[in-house]
Amino acid sequence: MKAYVFPGQGAQFTGMGKDLYENSTIAQELFEKANEILGFSITDIMFEGTAEELKETKVTQPAVFLHSVILAKTLENFNPEMVAGHSLGEFSALVANGTLSFEDGLKLVSKRALAMQKACEIKPSTMAAVLNLEDKIVEDICASIDGVVVAANYNCPGQLVISGEYKAVEEACEKMKEAGAKRALILPVGGAFHSPMMEPAREELAAAIEATTFSTPICPVYQNVTASAVSDADEIKKNLIIQLTAPVKWTQSVNQMIADGATSFTEVGPGKVLVGLVNKINKEVETISA
Repeated sequence: MKAYVFPGQGAQFTGMGKDLYENSTIAQELFEKANEILGFSITDIMFEGTAEELKETKVTQPAVFLHSVILAKTLENFNPEMVAGHSLGEFSALVANGTLSFEDGLKLVSKRALAMQKACEIKPSTMAAVLNLEDKIVEDICASIDGVVVAANYNCPGQLVISGEYKAVEEACEKMKEAGAKRALILPVGGAFHSPMMEPAREELAAAIEATTFSTPICPVYQNVTASAVSDADEIKKNLIIQLTAPVKWTQSVNQMIADGATSFTEVGPGKVLVGLVNKINKEVETISA
C-alpha cells in the first residue's frame, strides 16, 4: 500500500513553491487564491523572501502547508491509501485525503499559526532535541522535573524532542546528558509546541475547528495523537484539537502504517525530513520524495 506523508514546520526553504507556480496552472490558481484568503502576498515571501522572513510562524505554517497541498494536487496518479502528517503536516494530510477543503485547511493553518504565536508570547518556553536515549528514560526525567516539561515529538528511535518552560527544559537537558544522552540541545524555536504551554492556542483553535466542515475521507489518516488509522470525521476533529498540547507520535504512526500494509512512503512537501525519519524507523520500506 502507498502511504503519503506531509512535513511540518522547519521544512521551509527560500524559493519554495516557485517551480510549481511557474509550471502548473492549477498551482498558479491555488497560490493566487491563498494570497486572497490570507490577505497578504505569501507567494512573494515564499518565492523571493529571506530565510528570516520565512521563519515567522504566521508565514512558515501556511507556506509549508501550501507547498505540500499544491504539490499533491499537481502529482500524477495521486491516489493515497493512507496519509499522515507531522504536526502542522496533519492539516496537509487532511486536505490530501479529502477531509478538509483547500480553503478551510488554509484558514485553519493560518489561525493555528497566529494562536501558537500568541501562546508563545505569554510565557518563555522552548523545545530541545534529545539523542540516543530510550523513550522511557526521557519520559521519567521529564516527570521528575519541577515545572512543565514533556516529551513532545517521538521522531524516530533515539530522537525525541522535549517541550516546556525554559528553565524546566534546561534542567531536563542536564539530567538527560547525565543519563547518557549523546546530545540534549535547545532548539531555535519560538515556544513549547505540543506541550501544556499551548493550552491558550488549543482553546482558540478548537472554536475554529468546531466551526469547520469535516468530510468523510477517501482513506484513513494516521493522527499524531493516536498513531492509528482514523476515518471518522468527528474523531479526526477531536484529535486535531488535542494535537496542539499532545505529543506527536511519529515513530508509532509509521510503525502502525507498516503493520497495516504500507510498503512505500512518499513525502509530499518541502525537504526530505520525513523520508529520513521513516528510513530510521524501518530500513525495509521504500521511501520517495515527491
